[in-house]
Order: sequence, then structure tokens, then C-alpha cells
Amino acid sequence: MEAEAHSSQVSLRAWVAVIGGLFGCFMAGMNVHVTSAALPEIEGALGATFEEGSWISTAYLVAEIIMIPLTAWLVQVFSLRRVMLVGSGLFLVASVACSLAPNLQTMIVIRVVQGAAGAVLIPLSFQLIITELPASKVPLGMALFSLANSVAQAAGPSMGGWLTDMYSWRWIFYLQLFPGIALLAAVAWSIDRQPMQLKLLRQGDWWGIACMVLGLGALQIVLEEGGRKDWFGSPFIVWMTLLAVVGLIGFVARQLGGRHGFINLRLLGHYNFGVASVAMFIFGASTFGLVFLVPNYLSQLQGYNAREIGVSLILYGLVQLVMAPFLPRLMKWLSAKLLVASGFAIMALGCWMGAHLSTDSASNVIVPSIVVRGIGQPLIMVALSVLAVQGLAKAEAGSASAVFSMLRNLGGAVGTALLAQLVVVRERVHAARINESVTVFDPALQQRLPGEGVLQAQLPDQQWALQILDQGIHHQAFLMAYSDAFYLACVALTLCAVAALMLRRG
Repeated sequence: MEAEAHSSQVSLRAWVAVIGGLFGCFMAGMNVHVTSAALPEIEGALGATFEEGSWISTAYLVAEIIMIPLTAWLVQVFSLRRVMLVGSGLFLVASVACSLAPNLQTMIVIRVVQGAAGAVLIPLSFQLIITELPASKVPLGMALFSLANSVAQAAGPSMGGWLTDMYSWRWIFYLQLFPGIALLAAVAWSIDRQPMQLKLLRQGDWWGIACMVLGLGALQIVLEEGGRKDWFGSPFIVWMTLLAVVGLIGFVARQLGGRHGFINLRLLGHYNFGVASVAMFIFGASTFGLVFLVPNYLSQLQGYNAREIGVSLILYGLVQLVMAPFLPRLMKWLSAKLLVASGFAIMALGCWMGAHLSTDSASNVIVPSIVVRGIGQPLIMVALSVLAVQGLAKAEAGSASAVFSMLRNLGGAVGTALLAQLVVVRERVHAARINESVTVFDPALQQRLPGEGVLQAQLPDQQWALQILDQGIHHQAFLMAYSDAFYLACVALTLCAVAALMLRRG
């Protein structure tokens, strides 16, 4: 008993390292969402069109998805302490530089640097929890990791909208200063210096790295820009897709067959880690996709401004803040796989609540749906992460955290693109079906149109009435399209709840 109690003790330096890593996770996670809240204002200030301004987000996400798989190898070469110090330092400098950007081109270049620097912070935060904490404390660490991610998602849009409305979009980039400085101080004090192993640079799988950069970078561009460029109707998207396929095939082949792979993809062959990784991919797709859809729905169909959208999303983080202290105790009372299945089922219920939208479905429907999903999300994040790393050696923590984070972010990119395109396509389908049933010669419709005898009225009155009718049709079509998106997320999460029961304990 004494030996077990001693093994469960955690030093102050270990806790400081873990909490410092969580500040980095929060900082990097919030940056994506805080920028999206102010994107229209940034585009206007920098004289960019909507399509040009989209690269402010795309540049960051491309750099992030490329750097995440390289994190474990960079730690081997330069040490964890140096990678975290350099990553957080560059992120802070880039944040300040973004606030001072004079034009779009400069902003995009800085966002690439910021995305690359911030990419290392999320997997290393995950890695610190696995390596610095004993097994008995890992559930608590994962609960805090889930909390940092969730609060970042909720705080980003609300803080970004408020600062943009009250001051200027340039102020949103200063939100990263406090957590960034706290991260630098924590890493400098708590993580020991380790010698660099620069000889690994000569042994590096540079062909594999090149294939990974090409494949993941091209895939992220396809997912981000495909909807704006009519997908495969655009030669640019076709070429990017071909590059993505070739690059990803080369990347996987090099990591599985090469002698000096920079990330251990064979971990996906471990039963629990493989199943958990697939579930995390779908979880990322649903979570990031809905984080994208909800603000767009409230803005497009309910007329909410940035501040009102932010206020509506606050409860998403608050409910998870309330749940965080209870998660480690739940892990002791209930099996981890039961918690994962319950979390997916609760999130599916939240999506089902949002799958029946009507004209009156504003915050009265969306907020309860958000709260229910907020209850389910930490159950998944904590228990799924614990189950995924069971049976893995601590030496494999770097690759495990990189693979897990990469699949979560990649799932988020796929989910966002898929749900956004689903709304566009389904809106057209629903509008066409409604139009088949609506004709201005229908007496019932004549009674509902503004004014009487509209067909006998002057031409301007006819056009005005028909325009009102067309707007009403598309409004109803969009409501049904958004409902379809929620329903698809509900089905995917329900399947994950069933798959979670296939995970093994111990």
C-alpha cells in the first residue's frame, strides 16, 4: 500500500510542467476560433475579398496539420524543453506581429509561422500528461486537457466577438499573451535540460517528411478551399487532390517500411489505440464541424451579431468547467469504455436536439443542444485518451500524442468541409423540392402573399412579392439543410457510441 501511495505522488515540478502545457494547449486551441469570429472585420481592414481572406485561416491550419506529426521527432532531436520554449516564444511573437500586419500578404506569412509554432503545443501538452503523471493521475490530467480544449473553443468566439465590437480586431491577438508567458515560465522552471541529438538530423527521413508536407498540406488546402472553388470543377482542387493522394501514400509507405521513420504509425495496429484513433477522428469531425456550423446558423438565419453568438456559446465551456472536477472520480466508479460510449451517446442526443430546426429555433434550441453536447464531450476526451494509451510504453508517448492530435485535427478539417458542403448541397435539394410544390397560381398561396391580387398588380409589386416568396423558400431550405447536418453528426456519434463498447479494458 505504501509503495502504491508513493508511486501516485506527483512532484510540484511535474504539476507545473503539466499545467504549463495546458496553457499552451488552450492558447493554440483558442487562436483558431478567436480569429474566425473576427474574420469579416479583418478582411475589410486589409482590403481582402472573402475568398482571399479565407487564407488567413487556411494558412494557419495548413502549417498546423503539417507540424503536428513532426513534433515527436523534433523533441528527439532538440529536446522537449527547447521545442516548447521555441514554439511558445515564436507563437507569442507571431501573435503580436499579426496585430500589426499592414496587408493581407504579410498576415498570411505570419499566420504560417504562428500555425507551425502553435502546432507543437497541443501534442506536447498531451505527452506531458502521459510522461509526467503516474497512471492513477492520468485521468485527472486528461480531464484538465479536455477542459483546456473545450474552454478554448467556447472562449474564442465570445472573446473575439466582444473585443472586435468594443475595440478592434487587432486586440484579439493579444489574448494569447498571458497564457503564452505563463507557459514560458512553467517550461523554463519545471522541465530539465536535455542534450540535443543533432546526429538524428543526418538520419532523418527527409523523403518521408517531404511526402507528409506535400500530402497533408495539399489535403488541408482541398478541404479548406474546395467548397469555395466548386470542388472538382476547379483544376486547382483537382491538382491539389492528386498531390494529396501521392504525398499521403508516400508518407505512409515511408513510415511503415523505412528504417528511420519520424512517427510510429504502427501504433495504429494496437487494438485500443487503433479503435480510439478512429473514434477520435470522428469526434474531431463532429466537434469542429459543429463549432463551425452553429455560429454560421445563428448569423445567417437568426441574425445574431458576433457578440450575441459568443454569449450563446459560453455555456459550452462553462458546463465542462463544472464537470472537470468530477471526471477522475467517475473514472473510478465506471469503466472507461462505458464513459466513452455514454459521452458519444450524450453528444448524439445534443445533435438530435438540433436536428429539428424551425424559424423560431434560435438560442432556445441551440443553447440546450450546446449544453448537452458540452456534457458529453469531456467524457469522451478523458476516457478515450486514457483507453488509447493503455498498454503503450512511455517511450511511445511522443508518437502516440502526435498521431492522436493529428487525427483529431484532420478529422476536424474533414468534418468542417463535409458539413459545410452538406448544407450547401442539401439547401439546393430542399429548395428544388419546395419549388415543385409552390406555385403563384395556388389560391392558398395567393392568400398568404403580401397584398391582394398580386398577379393583377403592377410589375414592381409582382417582383417584390415573388422576391419575398423566394427568400422564404430558401430560408426554409437552409433550416432543413442545417437540420440534416445535425442529423448526420448524430448518426456518426451514435455509431461511435457502439464502437466504444468494443474497446478493451486494461
